[in-house]
Amino acid sequence: MARGERRRRGAPTDGARVAEGAARGGPARRESRGGVARGTVAAAVLVIVVLPLALTLSGSWLLAWHRARRAVTLHSAPPALPPDSSSPAVTPDLFWGTYRPHVYFGMKTRSPQPLLTGLMWAQHGTTPKLRHTCEQGDGVGPYGWEFHDGLSFGRQHIQDGALRLTTEFVKRPGGQHGGDWSWRVTVEPQASGTSALPLVSLFFYVATDGKEVLVPEVEAKGQLKFISGHSSELGDFRFTLLAPTSPGNTTPKYGSYNVFWSSNPGLPLLTEMVKSRLNGWFQHRPPGASPERYLGLPGSLKWEDRGPNGQGQGQGQFLIQQVTVKVPFSVELVFESGSAQAGGNQALGQLAGSLLTQALESHAEAFRERFEKTFQLQKKGLSPEEQALGQAALSGLLGGIGYFYGQGLVLPDMKVEGSEQKVAPALFPPVPLFTAVPSRSFFPRGFLWDEGFHQLLVQRWDPRLTREALGHWLGLLNADGWIGREQVLGDEARVRVPPEFLVQRAAHANPPTLLLPVAHMLEGNDPADLAFLRRAFPRLHAWFSWLHQSQAGPVPLSYRWRGRDSALPTLLNPKTLPSGLDDYPRASHPSATERHLDLRCWVALGARVLVQLAEQLGEAEAVAELGPLAASLGAEEILDELHWAPELGVFADFGNHTKAVHLKPRPPHGLVRVVGRPHPRLQYVDALGYVSLFPLLLRLLDPHSSRLGPLLDVLADSRHLWSPFGLRSLAASSPFYGQRNSEHDPPYWRGAVWLNVNYLALGALHHYGHLKGPHQARAAKLHSELRANVVGNVLRQYQATGFLWEQYSDRDGRGMGCRPFQGWTSLVLLAMAEDY
Repeated sequence: MARGERRRRGAPTDGARVAEGAARGGPARRESRGGVARGTVAAAVLVIVVLPLALTLSGSWLLAWHRARRAVTLHSAPPALPPDSSSPAVTPDLFWGTYRPHVYFGMKTRSPQPLLTGLMWAQHGTTPKLRHTCEQGDGVGPYGWEFHDGLSFGRQHIQDGALRLTTEFVKRPGGQHGGDWSWRVTVEPQASGTSALPLVSLFFYVATDGKEVLVPEVEAKGQLKFISGHSSELGDFRFTLLAPTSPGNTTPKYGSYNVFWSSNPGLPLLTEMVKSRLNGWFQHRPPGASPERYLGLPGSLKWEDRGPNGQGQGQGQFLIQQVTVKVPFSVELVFESGSAQAGGNQALGQLAGSLLTQALESHAEAFRERFEKTFQLQKKGLSPEEQALGQAALSGLLGGIGYFYGQGLVLPDMKVEGSEQKVAPALFPPVPLFTAVPSRSFFPRGFLWDEGFHQLLVQRWDPRLTREALGHWLGLLNADGWIGREQVLGDEARVRVPPEFLVQRAAHANPPTLLLPVAHMLEGNDPADLAFLRRAFPRLHAWFSWLHQSQAGPVPLSYRWRGRDSALPTLLNPKTLPSGLDDYPRASHPSATERHLDLRCWVALGARVLVQLAEQLGEAEAVAELGPLAASLGAEEILDELHWAPELGVFADFGNHTKAVHLKPRPPHGLVRVVGRPHPRLQYVDALGYVSLFPLLLRLLDPHSSRLGPLLDVLADSRHLWSPFGLRSLAASSPFYGQRNSEHDPPYWRGAVWLNVNYLALGALHHYGHLKGPHQARAAKLHSELRANVVGNVLRQYQATGFLWEQYSDRDGRGMGCRPFQGWTSLVLLAMAEDY
């Protein structure tokens, strides 16, 4: 059909004539030479046109492929930590730990394939609830660590309705596999004099990944005598669950026992598996008392899903012992390492009973003494209540340290000359991560910009823990020098994350707060810190270089956060998640013309710290490279030119902006964004808040700077940032103050008081309060007043609720967001100690 239409439209082409002539045997020969010539010209034209296009397409494809590969390739620089740094051979005292912050109580080894232990419990009654993982809305609380030294000892209190549980552990070094440890779990009524004492089940479990061998030995009535086992990392080991006793003494208590043994269904499924196996056919029958029904596991030892050879199918084992006792009672679990026992621990006696009590009290007293020596709160005249808050803040942060292993999902940066090629996320190589977490209940995983604040406190207590954490984070560098801002490693972490947040984008940065503890290391001159920094320097340099280059702004020495949300019709102001300040108002219409003040200040701080580090290490080439950049970024006249807004009287972002944006109801779509007049234009963004203070917060201004006074003015003005509870994140005078960002997105960084930025502000005020200049006295006065406001409010909220909170209301001081939030809110301890 097509050929016929073509013939009807006109005369045949030259090529058609040649073909026709050849078919007739006529003039084809005479025209063949001309036809060849014309064909050659056509072919040449085709080569000239098509080949560059093909090469361009091929080059773009190769570039995209190259970028995609580098996004999921580990950096080639030597690691910052020694080989096998997490193994029992290198760091035996850190091998075992409470590295499962998302469960109420559990321990595991620092290993890609760990041996895990954990605790569940249930109070029997009309509707028993099985407790296991920390959940935001499960009604448990307050809970948290009273003491935790980050290494070998901890004591935690958990309130569950009418119950009070106390979980304690202590480790005893020895042998080649991480030593021994013991648990004690005490369950008591929350109120004294309770007449009807409840019946409670504790579930102690051990889970393996398929390589450890577990061999349980059971006494009568389903009571485990002990569990013996073996693995390549742990050698021979044994678990012993001792009979329950009355709290504080050795008087035995009657217990009912149930046991269950099966293949490991996967760690995220453990709770549901136990729930599904519980049934109500069991009775608790203490002598001389009426029997009570309780939900119990199958009453005989039976390893379900075993293979024909008596072993599992390779997915590991799950062995759980249930002991049911009348409140109050205590139960102890003892782990003994074969090599530790052979090396002398056996002669010391089993770490149980009175020996365990002595060890726990000895460690508690050592913690108190070390705490006072480190932070000197008592010496500074702080109250016993403030000292208890400080101990809980530190202990909660240390008790929230986790060890994770797995593969994250990465979306490579595929933008080439303004276009973006579609590509699927790829798996990052398997990596370990030793890190503190912001919240055990809501954010039990690693966050890059949180961790820098975490380590400011951790390094004061134990610099080695900070070196371990920083070394692990720097081990996440990809070939370009990028680190993902949120680390979702392993099945247990993945199950707690909404799908839209699982993928990390290799074009998106995060504030480089890890440089804050690095700067503190440089001030301390600890030989161990300097040795670590020498090994870490190539990676720190690569990370900073990636940040400086990838986030470059539209004009020299300006910077722009990549990854702002698009201007969707449902968003009042498109969010900037990579900045860490989420919904803090930026330019109303995202564009490549934006200049972000906070990012420029972070890069300026990074350049300054890297130059200082390079100078101290004698890295002359790096000093020559970074020195001019640091000087330019530190020049106040350039900062003024890019970010000082005369009409606002403060530093500000710059971009395509209008303040005439509102959310208005538009049925049936709900709230939608409406843009009125004036229309957006390139201008400074009129959002007075934390971002405005960044040159002050990061101490980038000279004490004689003419800009320091105006910043102190807006900081101290209650119409703007000052509140009785701390500095609010957005001025009360801002049109965005307290405003929702969408119908389903309440305000986050739009007025609430955040401890991490308040800590930076306190440090800056303390800094300028100790430097001669026209603002010295005022800065010192503001520091004293702000410190009293922040510490006083956190203490009041802790006493009222038992929790540290993610953020605090600037209106009445109440805790808001998730809890417990013993990540950067724990910086309240350094504020109390005036340690900046």
